[in-house]
Amino acid sequence: QVQLVESGGGLVQPGGSLRLTCAASRNIFTTHAMGWYRQAPGKQRELVATFTGGGSTNYADSVKGRFTISRDNARNTVYLQMNSLKPEDTAVYYCNGRGRNILYRDYWGQGTQVTVSS
Repeated sequence: QVQLVESGGGLVQPGGSLRLTCAASRNIFTTHAMGWYRQAPGKQRELVATFTGGGSTNYADSVKGRFTISRDNARNTVYLQMNSLKPEDTAVYYCNGRGRNILYRDYWGQGTQVTVSS
């Protein structure tokens, strides 16, 4: 029905930058709240950044001032610009579409690995 495909992950040194891309197979932005989550080995999946009602954004405290979520409606694409990366940012990053009501199921991408290491 809907596929989310992440790309842009990789190995980067501390202080470096990466830009993650989430491509949706069709536009779901009107029915789903889009966001990014991450999961490190041995840890629970956590919210990184998301669009909330009214077009506002929300960020985890750990990434505020360093990460920026954006989207291109015409391309059905969501981005996560990550700057000043730290080793603790190392995780698999997942794109998420959260259904705005019970009529719409949640969607998850397969994830893209981000490793921050020197």
